[in-house]
Amino acid sequence: MSTTPDQTVFVIDDDEAARLSVCALATSMHVPSVGFASAEEFLEAFDPDRPGCVVADVRMPGVSGVDLLGILEERGSRIPVIIVTAFANTPLTVKAMKGGAATFLEKPCSNHELWDAIREALARDAASRADSEGIREIRERMAKLTPGERQVLSMLVEGKLNKSIARELDVSLRTVESRRHNVFVKMGTTTVAELVRIVMQAGS
Repeated sequence: MSTTPDQTVFVIDDDEAARLSVCALATSMHVPSVGFASAEEFLEAFDPDRPGCVVADVRMPGVSGVDLLGILEERGSRIPVIIVTAFANTPLTVKAMKGGAATFLEKPCSNHELWDAIREALARDAASRADSEGIREIRERMAKLTPGERQVLSMLVEGKLNKSIARELDVSLRTVESRRHNVFVKMGTTTVAELVRIVMQAGS
C-alpha cells in the first residue's frame, strides 16, 4: 500500500476494549497506533505534521466523532478520519460524510473491513502529503524568479510567444529569451506544457 513508515493510526474511543482492539489490529499490520479516551485528549496531543489517520467513535462524552471533523477542518488539517458507530442512521451518515469523513463504518465491523478502511485512509494521507510537498517545492522555485522572469513566466503560461512578450514588456527579444531560459532552469522544466502544468498545480 502507498503509505510511509512514520504513519500512525490514532484511535479515539471512550470504550477501552474497543480502543485497544483497534490498536491491536493496527499493530498486527505493523503500523504504530496511539489510543485516546476522548476527542479532547486527542486534540491536545495532535500534531498536524504527524502523518497517519484517525479512527473515531461517534458517541463519546464531550466532543463527538462528527464534531471532531469540524474542529480538524477549522485547524486546516486534512488527516483522514474513519468514523465508526453502533448507532448508525441515515442523517448521521450523511452528516459525517459531508463533514469530510474518509469512511463511515457500522459496529460491529470485521477486522478485514476496518483494516481496508485504515489502509485506504493511510494511502490517502500519504498521497495528500506528497502533493503538498510538491506544491511547496514549486512555490519555492517560483520565489527564486526575478520580477522580470515572473512576468515572462506569467505570459508563457498564457500561451504568448516570445515576440509578443517582448512587445508587451517593451524589451528586446534577446532579453525575453534570456528570461525564458532562466525560468525553465529555475523551475526545473524543459517544455511550456510542463511549465503550465506545475504552475497550475501550485495554484499560482
